[in-house]
Amino acid sequence: MTDQMIPPVSLTLDDTNPDVFAAELGEEFRRFGFAVISDHGIDQSIIDNAVDRAKAFFALPVETKQKYYIEGGAGQRGYTPFGREAAKGEAAIDLKEFWHVGRDLPPGHPFRATMPDNIVPSEIDDWEAVTRLYKTLDQLGMRLLRAVARDLVLPENFFDDPVTDGNSILRLLHYPAQESTLPEGSIRAAAHEDINTITLLLGAEEAGLQVIDRRTNEWIDVNPPAGCLVINVGDMLQRLTNNVLPSTTHRVVNPAPERQKFARYSVPFFLHFRPDYEIRTLDSCISDDNPNRYPEPITAQDYLLERLREIRLL
Repeated sequence: MTDQMIPPVSLTLDDTNPDVFAAELGEEFRRFGFAVISDHGIDQSIIDNAVDRAKAFFALPVETKQKYYIEGGAGQRGYTPFGREAAKGEAAIDLKEFWHVGRDLPPGHPFRATMPDNIVPSEIDDWEAVTRLYKTLDQLGMRLLRAVARDLVLPENFFDDPVTDGNSILRLLHYPAQESTLPEGSIRAAAHEDINTITLLLGAEEAGLQVIDRRTNEWIDVNPPAGCLVINVGDMLQRLTNNVLPSTTHRVVNPAPERQKFARYSVPFFLHFRPDYEIRTLDSCISDDNPNRYPEPITAQDYLLERLREIRLL
């Protein structure tokens, strides 16, 4: 494991020189599958208020939280209890619990069959703070995808339609303190890749996030400077781009002994395509040196269901 830092790219560059911003973002994606964005423009109070709501919920008694678990819901809304999820191919459980918030859809919307209504925990005041953060990250994700499109030499608005009404998820994530015996082989989040298009992750108070450097095959600690946002490529974007933009393996390791008494909270936003979007390899990402790895297209919904089964949520 190395201490190499992924250099931040300022979002202000997107205003002053958008092509340079897109190129720098694309370079970090190609090497790490991750990028760090500074000057993201999100008001800190929006972040803090949502995180405070998450901390308040996870502090509730287990039996209270369990009321918000939806049996057979694949963890898509509401609460998923501790120890329920495992990384693809891993026998050991992840040491976490989480809450999912999705997109609010109007009555009669065609995607309501696959995107259920949100749940509001009655014990927590001002849960709307979580919805405000969802909407803020949703808008920022659209902006970042326009930069991704420029880097791929696509029309800037290429991703606008595929992610409009997308099945995006805000995850309120709690890794409890580790002051007792742990399940054998378990860490906070075993090595995995994200399912979705891109993930936007606000910095956590506690360390632990690591990513593979694809050039050296070494684990790198991802401890972004305060006020930065971490972004990573998900498997859907990797598939669409024929691995030109890689979905890189990452994990959250257990804390050092002196930090075991501290819980870890993070708030990733998993930006998804809309359920009926067909993920078909981009012609511009196919070449003699990089033949089509995914000749059979698949809808975003079918791909999501396939992966949810692999991580034991379905």
